[in-house]
Amino acid sequence: MFSRMVFAALLLLATGAQAQEASPGYTENTPVEKIAADPIAAAVLNRDIPGLLNDAQYFMFKGMSLKQLREASSGELSAETVDKVVADLQALPH
Repeated sequence: MFSRMVFAALLLLATGAQAQEASPGYTENTPVEKIAADPIAAAVLNRDIPGLLNDAQYFMFKGMSLKQLREASSGELSAETVDKVVADLQALPH
């Protein structure tokens, strides 16, 4: 009985880990570097916010979320742009 419970627990953990990997769940609070680490998501950033990942100051803001970047951008990065990026990221196939 114990071995069945252990097996079931391991199966649930493995299934949960696969589900997390398959569905990154990007939001406006996801750090830019996490989004950039996924080539498909990075393509969305490059399309929706051209130059962001190639910016000379990338190393300074890569740990910030899109929301934090918007708030720090003094209006250069609009809420509409961030919303579009998030929508496009969430529409990616899982």
